Amino acid sequence: MLKDAIAEAGLRIVGKALWDHYHRWPVYSKFFDNLGPIPHHMHQGFEDAKLTNQEGKPEAYYFPPQYNNCDNNFPHTFFGLEPGTTKAQVRRCLEEWNKGDNGILDLSKAYRLRRGTGWLVPPGILHAPGSLCTYEPQWGSDVFGMYQSLVEGRVVPWSLLVKDVPQDKHRDLDFIVEQLDWDANVDPNFKDNHYLEPIVADQGQGWVDHWIVYGLVSGKQLFSAKRLTVEPGAKCVLKDPGPSGWITVQGKGRMGKLNLQTPAMIRFGAETEDEVYISYEAATAGVEIENNGSEPLVSLRYFGPDTFAEVPNVGDFQK
Repeated sequence: MLKDAIAEAGLRIVGKALWDHYHRWPVYSKFFDNLGPIPHHMHQGFEDAKLTNQEGKPEAYYFPPQYNNCDNNFPHTFFGLEPGTTKAQVRRCLEEWNKGDNGILDLSKAYRLRRGTGWLVPPGILHAPGSLCTYEPQWGSDVFGMYQSLVEGRVVPWSLLVKDVPQDKHRDLDFIVEQLDWDANVDPNFKDNHYLEPIVADQGQGWVDHWIVYGLVSGKQLFSAKRLTVEPGAKCVLKDPGPSGWITVQGKGRMGKLNLQTPAMIRFGAETEDEVYISYEAATAGVEIENNGSEPLVSLRYFGPDTFAEVPNVGDFQK
């Protein structure tokens, strides 16, 4: 397992800066692939998560076109709360928990999801993710609180609201509401401050590398992600200042001596050739990527904290 490899050779795999500060690989990514929406929820910030001996969970979304040939049931995500919403209104929704739909979505706004775009979602922000398959680079934590009592007719138990809340606060509605980053939730310019579109990071003959996740969380570079596209017959040397987790989402090729192949069908227990961890040692030395197939070779890779001297700011795609 990656965890075991890092325990044995952490300096070579994650680099001195990450090893000295975290003694681990502190981020991860996953694919969220749901037929319908999930409840309006938030992830606790680092201070609130510390109360249960955990860490906060900022995250980001990118909707890869390769994995979204259909919209599923609800390709819209609710984010935050309508400007002007009060804490008393949210508290009232919690008071109505056992009366059916507590109506919290009436206080929010849904945004249509577009393939090839994304969002940066710091902790404390309410969101009800929609039904596009989503690539999610995020901090290595799984704290959350569900603030919606009913979704698609399914009951959400109170325990999922308070699972990462101190035991003595499980019925403290004011405490639960105060976990929210209020200013961020009612921001009248929410989309401007969280919506992402790809930005060219580097390019050469037959290849282009785009930023797809960027921006700061509370002034800190906690994670980022890029999308590399290599045309048939082209190759490039990929050189990054830090390690990354790589997933191939289209085409076939090679990374150094490793074969790359996007699977069309994976049987249970089968080994695939689509996922690679690029160690600090390899990333800083440079790895050669070649497309030896007949369609574009497209990959997504995510990075840990402070990998780059700087990353684009949210909104820079408009420049």
